[in-house]
Amino acid sequence: MAMAKKMLPEEHPYFHSTWKLLKNYRDVSWQLEVSGLDLQAEFRAEYGSAADKALDTVEAAGADLQGTHIESFARSLDRSRKMLHLIDSAIELVRRKHKKGELYYWVLYYTFLSPQKYNNSEEILQALAAHFPSMALRTYYVKREEAIEVVSSVLWGYTSQECRSILASYEESLGTRL
Repeated sequence: MAMAKKMLPEEHPYFHSTWKLLKNYRDVSWQLEVSGLDLQAEFRAEYGSAADKALDTVEAAGADLQGTHIESFARSLDRSRKMLHLIDSAIELVRRKHKKGELYYWVLYYTFLSPQKYNNSEEILQALAAHFPSMALRTYYVKREEAIEVVSSVLWGYTSQECRSILASYEESLGTRL
């Protein structure tokens, strides 16, 4: 049986996608807040004082917005909110269910999710010290990579390449081909 070259986690395209999502999380979260306020202001300007309630989705507006700029804006915000919710849910699942979930959560939180960005890794290590014993810089980088890999597996599932090796191992243990 030919051995396939094993891809390192950081070389995997799913790792890079997760890295990119996490790296942009803080900015997207901020932009959603600001854009939500902009959308409310546009809605009030267009539909008057009857729009005093917060506009969270197009359906909440209670007006016919079909084909308008406001509808497009609201749908875009809604998609972004859903994406952030998906990321939040994946991270929360890792936190609750993974054997290193609490550590991974705090590493990801201080690295990508906290409202204020830390200036460098040393500041992140200081913040982590409130939850865990002192951690070396190299250990932080290893744990950060592991956390991203675990969240990546929750977000994207097993890749077909990973599944193929799992099936091959299973087949070998049974001595059969599936």
